[in-house]
Amino acid sequence: MARPLRIQYPGAFYHITCRGNEHRRIFLDDDDRYRFLKLLAESLKIYQVVLYTYVMMGNHFHLVVQTLRANLSEFMRRLNICYTGWFNYHHGTCGHLYQGRYKAFLVDADNYLLELSRYVHLNPVRVGKYRKLACLEQMQYVERYWWSSLPGYLDKRKSVDFVFYDMVLSMVGNQRAYRRFLLDGLRSGMKDPFKDVQYRMVLGDDDFISRVRGEYLESGSLSEQPTYREMVRKFIAAGDVLACVVRALGVDIGRVRVRLGSSIERGIIAELLYRYSGITQREIGQLLGGVGYTAVSMMRRHLNEVMRKNEDVKAQYAKAEQSVRGLIED
Repeated sequence: MARPLRIQYPGAFYHITCRGNEHRRIFLDDDDRYRFLKLLAESLKIYQVVLYTYVMMGNHFHLVVQTLRANLSEFMRRLNICYTGWFNYHHGTCGHLYQGRYKAFLVDADNYLLELSRYVHLNPVRVGKYRKLACLEQMQYVERYWWSSLPGYLDKRKSVDFVFYDMVLSMVGNQRAYRRFLLDGLRSGMKDPFKDVQYRMVLGDDDFISRVRGEYLESGSLSEQPTYREMVRKFIAAGDVLACVVRALGVDIGRVRVRLGSSIERGIIAELLYRYSGITQREIGQLLGGVGYTAVSMMRRHLNEVMRKNEDVKAQYAKAEQSVRGLIED
């Protein structure tokens, strides 16, 4: 069976799930869970993805995200590769961790985001013995379940900075109303929103599908679409970003283009081009001397790893970023 097409465009919402290979556990201990959350937070920041809800179960996880830059594949590639590497190293294993590639459904947020948030947050009581508990006992269990975004939805003191709570909460009013919304779902028998999926990849009504088809599928190049053009207007021309960064770093642009710059300098350039110019990693590779997008991804990953340990490099990056942000303010 052919794999469903990935529909990607700026501002798209997705429900994502990944399951362990042969239904095996992908989280064996709390070290795994904390590492996954750390990598998730890093990936959200690097790829400018907005996270609305998540839950980590024993052998799978769910995410509901919005990609501001049509880069779902890059975001998930980084998250899954990094976590698989950690898992295999931490547990002395090797090979595939996940059962094939992740599943992603394009979501009509206006009609399904709120219901999806409930589906994700109540996931822990849809399995095993917890399905047989009384509603109030189920509610108490999910409230105590630490490995999801729900604690921050019910108690502001438990919120984390990598989850965006406001949009979902605004749909019901406040945290107390959201708790009632969850409890209503438990009492009424938890609707499965995925029964409404169409074409194996879209969770939305016919109007939403028609809009997506008309704007992003039928007219060819995504870059010709009004939504994409509006997004690009918020970015800075790649040449201006490149010139600004090399000036801030005191780097010779000619050396960068013939691959003679240091790996840290090239990583900073690649990262800031990706964040502020709106071009792809393949296009960044061309500016850096014709390297492939995989090499660009490795440069950026290496830079972020070094910055976590080296304050001098972190300061160097901050100086270059401040210079680029000056272009926005001007």
